[in-house]
Amino acid sequence: MDLNADLGESFGSWTMGDDASILRIVSSANVACGFHAGDPVTMLDSCRGAYELDVRVGAHVGYRDLHGFGRRSMDMSFDELFGDVLYQLGALDGMAHAVGASVDYVKPHGALYNRIVHDSDQAEAVVAAIQAYDPGLPVLGLPGSAFLRLASEAGHPVFREAFVDRGYLPDGTLVPRSQEGAVVHDADAVVERAVRFAVRGEVLAIDGTVVRVKPDSLCIHGDTPGAVELAAAVRAGLEEAGVEIASFA
Repeated sequence: MDLNADLGESFGSWTMGDDASILRIVSSANVACGFHAGDPVTMLDSCRGAYELDVRVGAHVGYRDLHGFGRRSMDMSFDELFGDVLYQLGALDGMAHAVGASVDYVKPHGALYNRIVHDSDQAEAVVAAIQAYDPGLPVLGLPGSAFLRLASEAGHPVFREAFVDRGYLPDGTLVPRSQEGAVVHDADAVVERAVRFAVRGEVLAIDGTVVRVKPDSLCIHGDTPGAVELAAAVRAGLEEAGVEIASFA
């Protein structure tokens, strides 16, 4: 089972998360590409740190929304979104190559991630940009999403993701962050959910419904309070349950 986290989200003198510590725990790092978070120096540092620890680098592409941290949905034309995603891929890939690493997969961020679960037009633009940049580049996304369907049809290796610290709706989508129950804060509950995902392929939705999810990767957010300790507990819980941690990329 892959364990991934969103990293590289610091900007200028403003610091987000303890990336150096998180990198020692996860097997894949979703690195911000400068549009929703991150800057050139942070991108370089993130790629270098991942390379030194043999952690796979993913392009965490998002809306051009630094102020809103990429968590506000945006209406964009095909060409606008195509260009923005392509720009972010090229930027991170350049930084990665400069330190000996490479971009091994793509995972959209925040509002873009959630929108292309159902919005086929935006999903098509994202997939087209990835296809134009590298036709064989793997993608990571929500099971059942338009994004994964279109990426698969385009010939990209697709991998399914589950969130150990986010609430689920009965249809298998994430509880919006504006609603109660969107984020799971209790460490024991998060570890139990991670093991249940990995071993049983399921999670309890906020209404108690059992939702079947068979993920290839588990995400834990690196920007939440106590993220390092929580990530370490998740990894320890998975390994105690006999789950080997290894990147899908």
